[in-house]
Amino acid sequence: MPLNFGNDVDGSSRILLNEPRGSTALVLLFGGQVISWKNERREELLFMSTKAQYMPPKIIRGGIPVCFPQFGNFGGLERHGFARNRFWSLDDDPSPLPPANKQSSVDLILKSTEDDLKIWPHRYVADPHLFLCFSSSSSSMPFDILNSSASSLLGSYANFIISRRSFELRVRISISFGKLTLIPRVRNIDSKPFSFMFALRNYLHVSDISEVRVEGLETLDYLDNLKGKERFTEQADAITFDGEIDRVYLNTPTKIAVIDHERKRTIELRKEGMPNAVVWNPWDKKAKSIADMGDEDYMTMLCVDSGAIEPQVLLKPGEEWKGRQELSIVSSSYCSGQLDPRKVLYGDS
Repeated sequence: MPLNFGNDVDGSSRILLNEPRGSTALVLLFGGQVISWKNERREELLFMSTKAQYMPPKIIRGGIPVCFPQFGNFGGLERHGFARNRFWSLDDDPSPLPPANKQSSVDLILKSTEDDLKIWPHRYVADPHLFLCFSSSSSSMPFDILNSSASSLLGSYANFIISRRSFELRVRISISFGKLTLIPRVRNIDSKPFSFMFALRNYLHVSDISEVRVEGLETLDYLDNLKGKERFTEQADAITFDGEIDRVYLNTPTKIAVIDHERKRTIELRKEGMPNAVVWNPWDKKAKSIADMGDEDYMTMLCVDSGAIEPQVLLKPGEEWKGRQELSIVSSSYCSGQLDPRKVLYGDS
């Protein structure tokens, strides 16, 4: 389908994707960010802050920001990396992906610039037999590099060379009936390996956060950002909300269900290549401290993100990493009050 272009008040481009039955997605070239996803009844499925600012280079709070090459404060760069506040371009030479019927899609690309390379230096050990890659932030170095035995192992190799991190970040955004799909890819076009984090921060619009539950993360380990990234194991049968939450779940399944009881609607998140899931809601006190968020916005939003955060992704020269995320609306019959989690999480197969 042909792309439908428009312009923001600042003159930057936005792209409207249409699906034959009436669902739509709105994408900005600033940040490569989806800022709206509406179903065929014109109901908004993504959250957008009531104080969102559409004034680049300010970050837009809502939709689906792209977090690269860092997520959160898991490193020494700006929070969530720089990809979300860069202007992307249309990819005029996208790699071939399997065709899909009745989809409207757009391919975007972000290439590394000199500014990016200045703030994202990469250090590596200059020895062909001992090649350990890590970020410039010591907090994200592997433990075996930080301890004394590893330091003695490095010996004379303690001198590091600063390397450029030349990359290409691509995202294909597609909409079809009841589904929104994002396929991110990162290619190392440098002569040295580098590591990175990636996440799609999904701001989901919910009716009332106290009436929402997340299923599919039971019994899994997570890092609690409210407790210094201390590691815990999820004990609840499902995640419900009565206060602030900020967790990075590890080794998560490919399918997670976000069940909105009041709307009798389930948003199903399917993902590949992104083993982490992040669950975040700031609750009332934190929301009031966020400048671009309304005091009561926390009541109608929930972030359930797909990510490759812990561990980071390591790419050798010429290699490409690929992820996939699909958000879909599950039949309201699954939310009848007698929810069968096996149907939501595993389907009928």
